[in-house]
Amino acid sequence: MPNIAYDLFAKLDLRVATIVSAEPHPNADKLLKIRLDDGTPQGRQVCAGIKAWYDPATLVGKQVVIVANLEPRQLRGEISQGMILAASDLREGTVAPPPGSKPGDEERDVVVLTVQRPVKAGSKVS
Repeated sequence: MPNIAYDLFAKLDLRVATIVSAEPHPNADKLLKIRLDDGTPQGRQVCAGIKAWYDPATLVGKQVVIVANLEPRQLRGEISQGMILAASDLREGTVAPPPGSKPGDEERDVVVLTVQRPVKAGSKVS
């Protein structure tokens, strides 16, 4: 993977947000529609492709790391105003797919990035 200049990285606005509500996206099988307290009066909504790994009810109250300055976009009819960061890895005992397989063919675990202890919603991540 190529290196990027620090100035490019510094353009990312990473923040801590608290999940206020989460529900299945009405028009997408893999997405959750998530309402966040990001420290602003209006909060924000994001759509995250984590439905296969998380029951929406278990996410409420969690503090997650988001990309706050990602350009908003429509995802299957719902606005997404940022991105929740997550890590993914092959599940224990799973082998990598054979060459030529489509991305996602392997069994993966996905874990949203959270903070070690509670902080104020909207706190900057650096």
